Amino acid sequence: QVRLVESGGGLVQPGGSLRLSCAASGISLNNFHMSWYRQAPGKQLEMVASMTFTGNTNYTDSVKGRFTISADNAKRTIYLQMNVLRPEDTAIYVCNVFRSTMNYWGRGTLVTVSS
Repeated sequence: QVRLVESGGGLVQPGGSLRLSCAASGISLNNFHMSWYRQAPGKQLEMVASMTFTGNTNYTDSVKGRFTISADNAKRTIYLQMNVLRPEDTAIYVCNVFRSTMNYWGRGTLVTVSS
């Protein structure tokens, strides 16, 4: 059974940092496209950061220069380092991996940026 479990969310003040983790079980991350999405209250799901299995990364404009996606295939874990957080970054963050017909989602972790 494939599972993706996110962790690392919480309450942080504006300007602060958090590192989210997404631990995979039941699969190896090799050759998977990996992404972080987020859904803010009342808004649609938005792709935040993605990384191809060759290591190419892509970010939505609002997080460029502040967020970094990475992965440790040996630990089967995907990370999202988030710096200089803003109130508008408040959302549930969800990880996703896909390859060919395989597409898996975690349940998400809540990030709240507030003073």
